[in-house]
Amino acid sequence: MPDLAIGTSDFLLDGRPFRILSGALHYFRVHPDAWSDRIEKARLMGLNTIETYVPWNAHSPRPGVFDTSGMLDLDRFLREVAAAGLYAIVRPGPYICAEWDNGGLPAWLFQEAGAEVRRYEPKFMAAVTEYLRNVLDIVRPLQLDRGGPVLLVQVENEYGAFGNDSTYLKAIAETIRGAGITVPLCTVDQPIDAMLEAGGLDGVLRTGSFGSRVGERLAALRRHQPEGPLMCMEFWDGWFDNWGGPHHTTGVAETAAELDALLAAGASVNIYMFHGGTNFGLTSGANDKGIYQPTVTSYDYDAPLDEAGNPTAKFHAFREVISRYADVPDAVPPQPVAAAPELTARLADPIGLLTAAPGTWSDHEAVPTLDDLDARIAIFRTELTGGGPALLSFGEVRDRVQVFLDGAPVGILERERRERAIMLPHSRGRLELVVEDQGRVNYGPRIGEPKGLIGPVRLGADELTGWSACAIDLERLPQLWDSAGCTPAALVPGPTVWRATFELDDPADLFLRTDAWGKGIAWLNGFNLGRYWSRGPQATLYVPSPVVRSGTNTLVVLELDTLPTTTATFTGAADLGPTEL
Repeated sequence: MPDLAIGTSDFLLDGRPFRILSGALHYFRVHPDAWSDRIEKARLMGLNTIETYVPWNAHSPRPGVFDTSGMLDLDRFLREVAAAGLYAIVRPGPYICAEWDNGGLPAWLFQEAGAEVRRYEPKFMAAVTEYLRNVLDIVRPLQLDRGGPVLLVQVENEYGAFGNDSTYLKAIAETIRGAGITVPLCTVDQPIDAMLEAGGLDGVLRTGSFGSRVGERLAALRRHQPEGPLMCMEFWDGWFDNWGGPHHTTGVAETAAELDALLAAGASVNIYMFHGGTNFGLTSGANDKGIYQPTVTSYDYDAPLDEAGNPTAKFHAFREVISRYADVPDAVPPQPVAAAPELTARLADPIGLLTAAPGTWSDHEAVPTLDDLDARIAIFRTELTGGGPALLSFGEVRDRVQVFLDGAPVGILERERRERAIMLPHSRGRLELVVEDQGRVNYGPRIGEPKGLIGPVRLGADELTGWSACAIDLERLPQLWDSAGCTPAALVPGPTVWRATFELDDPADLFLRTDAWGKGIAWLNGFNLGRYWSRGPQATLYVPSPVVRSGTNTLVVLELDTLPTTTATFTGAADLGPTEL
């Protein structure tokens, strides 16, 4: 069987110098029926390896659960990599960052008192050991020395930017080895001395993450690793977007020149991203470096393959660079010959969420967090018995709350604006709050913080008590019209669920235009396409062709604010927004 070793200056594959030419492709951001297409296009660009993170929270939404169905079928993904004749790098974390909700760490980890994540702490280590063993049970038989594609496994992820618990890092490496992983291990950190020192382990290959100043970055890496191959585990060829910001792009010529410099230095590379894909559902994360900034649904990343898997100018520029250092296939993937189908459909049959919320109501003395309810969106309700105008205030809003009084909208408070109080026109009647989690922070000290309304809810100086709460069951929303007591009614203020149907002769990729709407979530044929927001920059949601049907298709939209138009428009191409504000 083939074997990968760490030489004094190179990777050695069966004793011969070998350069890893890898591209990041996250199986959990791409529909499974598109995996083989994206993998084959990586091969055609000249890559010999596919890298993927593993998202713990997606596989384990509850303690004791490890789901590998559908988009989480890591075994199938790695076997498709092997079938294309490529190798694989697996980065199981447990923390992955990746602009992914909570950096991949399950929210339930933070519920247990005394648990400390990414530390050598008994409760966390017990949970992470179970998780890693579940992942590595899949990886172990697919290692290179057992006839599979996996040639490298990563220990943690950019740990030097978080902490310096060497006992913890060693324990993670030992857990990986103890699970039967025999291929080389690596760490990755930004090429900053303090980070490389804190995040590295003796006997484990150090790699870097950067996208520019190649010579300087490799020199820093070499200072901390006098021998062994140099590798950029994350060659940043683009960037991600936040709601309300610009769409980020990087110059094709400039990025290709940095890749050329990296390969000219003899280094191995993992291009981050080769194909970004999509944060389907509610999987996108957020950043908070003083201001909370939730990440958009698209993870296009200005990568060589765009969100729909089409080659970009960057694909061809990178392929030309790679051809200077390695053989590339003669064939190149064809460009799309036609735009996506363009059509419209009418949204109808509105059902108000405040009157027909799918979920179970529960009673609470004080307002629970969204974590307490295991919810991403929830309704909170109480009766006010005061009289005149009064100030409603919260300790902190994470991340958005809509306020209704006797069914009438009063206003919205948003975390990114640091809003915590709103004046009620009167203080008698039914107070309802719709609270939304817009994505958990995936980098920095605010990872794992509770979501929802934090601290007491006060009316004037007095704390409000006696609440009813409903955790919205988002999986039931696309079937809401089939539920008992849920019938379309006259349009009322507040979050509303709509549906539309349309016909197609054949399945195809679609692009749902959302910039004429307000803020919400969309599903097609029950598949959660993700969040939309007129704030932009993203103006379309990508619909992968495997979820589209020949014949009748059903679009469901949860509009949290106001739907200015009931027309659903599918356009011919993606619109990810302006690159400047």
